[in-house]
Amino acid sequence: MVCYFYRINIILIMRIIFYNVNGIRAAIKKGFIDWLKTNPADIICLQETKATQGDVDVKLLEDLGFHHHWFSAQKKGYSGVAVFTKIKPDNVCIGCGLSSSDNEGRVIQLDFGDIRLINAYFPSGTSGDERQAFKYVWLDEFHTYLEKLKKKHPKIILTGDYNIAHNEIDIHDPKGNKKSSGFLPEEREWLTRFLASGWIDTFREFHTEPHRYSWWSQRFPSVRLNNKGWRIDYITVTEPLKKQLVDADIFPDVKHSDHCPIYLELKTK
Repeated sequence: MVCYFYRINIILIMRIIFYNVNGIRAAIKKGFIDWLKTNPADIICLQETKATQGDVDVKLLEDLGFHHHWFSAQKKGYSGVAVFTKIKPDNVCIGCGLSSSDNEGRVIQLDFGDIRLINAYFPSGTSGDERQAFKYVWLDEFHTYLEKLKKKHPKIILTGDYNIAHNEIDIHDPKGNKKSSGFLPEEREWLTRFLASGWIDTFREFHTEPHRYSWWSQRFPSVRLNNKGWRIDYITVTEPLKKQLVDADIFPDVKHSDHCPIYLELKTK
């Protein structure tokens, strides 16, 4: 894990978007930069960039006022996370010190005052038993890491594609997917334990309605058209941030990826 330090900034409101772009170069071809020009948030957390910083014309970002921080996987064209922010962070940490995670470019962390923002791409288990087993180990190791981190940083925002739909309300066909990776009982139980350990699902703080999803399979075009999706993307926060929450939402009409952006607004004080 590598950390960089900057001077402290004073901010009052944070607007954060998390977005699994499923390949940033592909997203750019679909109008991603034009969307950034609409000023959707102050901080944009991306996952599955599938690229290095050198693969992208970063001047397009800098011209819009973004500082940008990247952490790519060792395997080319795989995984990868990035954060584009108009608020200069006080500190940036690349990785989390877990080799299984850092080799795959899964975690980047930034400090804004007393708030630690973590952008973490959780593993998928859809490719088979080996990766599903890896996912379970990763979930437990990362949870342990976060519990230790909370002692130093009580206020944490954790954005990410968790690759888990938590409850039946979070998936269009719970009965048909009860044996599917991403909705397995063990995965859902892990997320229940995680939330019970002092984390808040910010979207559900503001929205209790069904049929709100963040990912749709690309196998058939009709899947997204008919809103047959899963809510597997989250922005969770630790309990000390609960009273600072202002708003949260999902933006399904933004379509540069098989995922869509999710949004959080909070007061920093």
